[in-house]
Amino acid sequence: MSSTDSVRRILFLAANPQNTGRLQLDKEAQGVKSSLQLAKHRDRFKIIAEWAVGADELRRALLEHEPHIVHFSGHGEGQDGLVLDDGQGKKKRVTSKALARLFKQFPGIECVLLNACYSDIQAQAIVSHVPYVIGMNQAIGDEAAIKFAMGFYDGLGYGRSYPAAFEFGLSAIDLEDLPETATPVLNQKGAVVTPELPQGCRVFISYRDQLPDKQLAQAFFEALEAAGQTPFMAGTSLQLGDTWVQRIRQELDRSDYLLLLLSPQSATSEMVTEEVRRAKRLQEERQVAHPAILPIRVQFPLEHPLNYDLRGYLQQIHQREWHTEANTAGLIAEVVWLVQQGAEQQIVPPTPEEESFQTPAIESVEHPPLPVADPELKREPGGSVRLTSSLYVERSPIEADCFEEIMQPGSLIRIKAPRQMGKTSLMARILNHAREQGCQAISLSFQRADHDVFTDLDRLLRWVCEQLGRRLKRLKELDDYWAGDYGSKDKCNVYLEECLLEEIDAPLVLGLDEVDMVFPHREIADSFFALVRSWYEMARYGDLMSELWEKLRLVVVHSTEVYVPLNINQSPFNVGKNVELPEFTFEQILDLSGRYGVSGGEALAQQLLQLVGGHPYLVRKALYHLRRQDLSLRELVTTAQTEGGIYNDHLRRHLLNLQDYPPLAAALRQVVSQSRAVEIDAESAFKLESMGLVALQGNKASPRCDVYRQYFCDHLA
Repeated sequence: MSSTDSVRRILFLAANPQNTGRLQLDKEAQGVKSSLQLAKHRDRFKIIAEWAVGADELRRALLEHEPHIVHFSGHGEGQDGLVLDDGQGKKKRVTSKALARLFKQFPGIECVLLNACYSDIQAQAIVSHVPYVIGMNQAIGDEAAIKFAMGFYDGLGYGRSYPAAFEFGLSAIDLEDLPETATPVLNQKGAVVTPELPQGCRVFISYRDQLPDKQLAQAFFEALEAAGQTPFMAGTSLQLGDTWVQRIRQELDRSDYLLLLLSPQSATSEMVTEEVRRAKRLQEERQVAHPAILPIRVQFPLEHPLNYDLRGYLQQIHQREWHTEANTAGLIAEVVWLVQQGAEQQIVPPTPEEESFQTPAIESVEHPPLPVADPELKREPGGSVRLTSSLYVERSPIEADCFEEIMQPGSLIRIKAPRQMGKTSLMARILNHAREQGCQAISLSFQRADHDVFTDLDRLLRWVCEQLGRRLKRLKELDDYWAGDYGSKDKCNVYLEECLLEEIDAPLVLGLDEVDMVFPHREIADSFFALVRSWYEMARYGDLMSELWEKLRLVVVHSTEVYVPLNINQSPFNVGKNVELPEFTFEQILDLSGRYGVSGGEALAQQLLQLVGGHPYLVRKALYHLRRQDLSLRELVTTAQTEGGIYNDHLRRHLLNLQDYPPLAAALRQVVSQSRAVEIDAESAFKLESMGLVALQGNKASPRCDVYRQYFCDHLA
């Protein structure tokens, strides 16, 4: 405790809204007070308590008391945020980003203790601005939370440092023989420190558990460990008794580097995609380039395409290649050197003579990016279905209706569904149909934008214009249009109208894919979607100043509903043609099994429908493995919900996401534990349905398929 102030002010903040589980907050407050009163340096501390704290009370308490230590006691909901009081006795979530921005204004705060379940996510955001922040990496019971707080303040009261006091808190849990010793996490500015692990950069190694990937991963693990770093490799680092999903999430969230070993098989893995997505999200939340991503292609040439999601995440990150064991030593030496130097993922390209991290060729204007990967019969399903593929399943009359709609002036088609339901495949076919009818058609994926683009409206709109200008060969004029003091929306509109729409003779069909990337940024989302809504209205109903907008047609694609409360009258989500993609029917599964050449007929189709509920990706994955004779239908049904089954990657990704949202995990646990549909709260029902995990029948929810029921019944118990 380095400040020269003689008295340390502790701001104890408590929140336990009426619609949340009851906590023993008064007992915790009394425990903290007793620990300090009995301590040697009791006169050096002053406790200020605030109860039923809301967002306004939090801000004002920090301003009024200027504390050195902030202690929050209450509920946490992981990625959703900390739970405060809304002033009416109900809960109000406060996001990690909002908390980080608030604490940035108070440089005098030395330590923050978030004594709430799943609060380490917020702790990692706050630690950019506060020297020490303690959070919880999973749920913590009342008794353990109270004992940790008492041990922590025992340490401070006797003059110990914050890290040492943290150790006393862990000891207090241990002495009571409580199981939550590994739950509190001490984050220090610039690093995450836990007492049981060695120091050094944390490197999360993502790999496929087969040769040669596993052998290469082990070589990296041993070299990094020998160099004094802290690598994590699931096959080596997981210990007996570890909860797999919690440990994976914890290690990835703490990592400084994600060493990504990409083979043709792992490049289609949902868990690999989820790990990369999570790393990118952590970069955004922390506003730093860590965990930095270091991709190495393992017998997977650069010219071979990644799936749609990975291509968007990795498009601007340099990549190396591993062909044989002769490449191992050089790659290990370079990765160890990069980690020791603290390099970020935007690595300076080396000389042409050297093997180097390379970026796959960027599509030119003449060769725009295909919005699809290539899951043919002999390739593991993943990504969208190629335009020329015979494996695309039409869900009549959706395609015909969309083809007709897109040819109407001012049309807007909205496609929404859970992940892997075929949204991008449908958009690609709509755009292709428009091209065949003489339109200009451009696909624009928001997943390709850098994360910081979404934090500033001017940058986002300029990025959109740059993408359009590059495809239509009008990019050089953009700087002129972007000059001046008028607003970003006006600049964007004028550029689209005068430089693009005026210069083309044919209608322009613009496909906006992955727009849910904008949703978490509330202010930016409100403004951006209001602008898209205005494009639709000018195109649909006419603009008194210009008829050029009638050339514009829009296709908007997103994987979930709008979770943030956007102004529905100023967004495009209640106008135009709405398309919700359904699951495959019995007849469609039967037809697709014939295209794969898998025998079994109606009995096979019925069993797949029962097992995976017509989910397009899960059906394709089953048919792919049955065609290869990797397993029999009986073996598929028996092992589908197990860790050794073909769906374990898909199921683990969902489980990993549910760990970030404890209320959703609790709601799904309630659903899968019952043999009949059950009623759950409306918000959880809405979100679980949008994730594709439950089907709703009125106000009641049931598991989407047998695989989900069996797997989550086992893993959420």
